[in-house]
Amino acid sequence: QVQLQESGPDLVKPSQTLSLTCTVSGDSITTQYYYLSWIRQPPGKGLEWMGATAYDGSTYYNPSLKSRTSISRDTSKKQFSLRLSSVTPEDTAVYYCAAGDRLPVTADDYDYRGQGTQVTVSS
Repeated sequence: QVQLQESGPDLVKPSQTLSLTCTVSGDSITTQYYYLSWIRQPPGKGLEWMGATAYDGSTYYNPSLKSRTSISRDTSKKQFSLRLSSVTPEDTAVYYCAAGDRLPVTADDYDYRGQGTQVTVSS
């Protein structure tokens, strides 16, 4: 059984950097052939795939967010992280970490997902 848990601040001020961490327990998906993704869902909108880190260290990003997004993994800690810079209130959303054995083709294309964490961008 694989479990993913997001952690990080629930309130970020505009223009600052949002930083979240996902801790993986259960299977060693951080070392096996898994793609680890970040997904978000703004209020009243659908899921949006933000990007992923692959088992070989490669990273993939949503073109609309690429300039502000950085995803990395720490295999020794079984964690992977998201950094989103220059946030605005439009970045307010529930942020999820997810894992699957393929690069997602849609925002809901994954095998495992965390419960999500609400992040609000406000001054």
